[in-house]
Amino acid sequence: MPRARRILRKTRNHDLGRLVILTGTSTRHHVVLCIVYFLGFLFVLMLPGCGSRRPVIGRQPPPAQPAETPPATEEAAKRSTNVPETPPPSTPASKRNKPTPAPAPPGYAEEGNASWYGVPFHGRRASNGEIYDMYKLTAAHRTLPFETMVRVTNLSNGKSTVVRITDRGPFVDNRIIDLSLAAAREVDSVGPGVVPVRVEVLSPGIDPTSGFFTVQVGAFRDRANAERLHDRLSASYSPIFIQQYDSPDGVFYRVRVGRISGEDAGRQFGEQLRGREGFTPFVTRLDEGTPAGAIR
Repeated sequence: MPRARRILRKTRNHDLGRLVILTGTSTRHHVVLCIVYFLGFLFVLMLPGCGSRRPVIGRQPPPAQPAETPPATEEAAKRSTNVPETPPPSTPASKRNKPTPAPAPPGYAEEGNASWYGVPFHGRRASNGEIYDMYKLTAAHRTLPFETMVRVTNLSNGKSTVVRITDRGPFVDNRIIDLSLAAAREVDSVGPGVVPVRVEVLSPGIDPTSGFFTVQVGAFRDRANAERLHDRLSASYSPIFIQQYDSPDGVFYRVRVGRISGEDAGRQFGEQLRGREGFTPFVTRLDEGTPAGAIR
């Protein structure tokens, strides 16, 4: 039995040795194959046109840094984006909730007396075609273009308001503007009725003296009287027309003479009519188109 055990142990050790040798040989063989395959893979990658379809791109140089803006150019750019607190008179004011009117251009102002009108004109059609609302800040003026914005200052107390011109008038001597009830309240002129004021044009690009003007020389309830004056003046002046005006007090027929370019020329013509004919002339703007209500 001992002899048999020694033979068996020897046989097992011999087989184990052979297994180790075989195993080691196989491992070395696999390592060599892996190295060969890896070197072959690298060689294939280095061949042109092989391997990946996308070309291998080397590292690109970093982009050049932008040059600094010259100080003068930088300051000019800042100024060009600044919004002025008060827009210049020559440019339209930017939209705000309550815009501050720009200063009136030099020479675009006049002083005289202001009256106001409310009932029974409230709800009637104004000269520009819209319905007059005495609770809005509007006014009537004989020569300023419709939609002109003006500042009206009561010279008795310094109070002022800004109104929009929507109507023609007042056709009363020694008055230059007729305020709505709301505007009259702003300057405390409701009680006095007539107050001295300063009127300043605020709308940019408005030339109140340009355009065509005419001179009103009379207003009659009786149309026949208006026609007689028309016929008498037509021998010496042209053009002459009669304008029908539906006032709260009834229909009036206004006689107007001339179509004069420029307000100054219109005022000179009015003074000629005053001197020659004894009229109290009212120079008024001829708005675009045929004068409203013209019947002759």
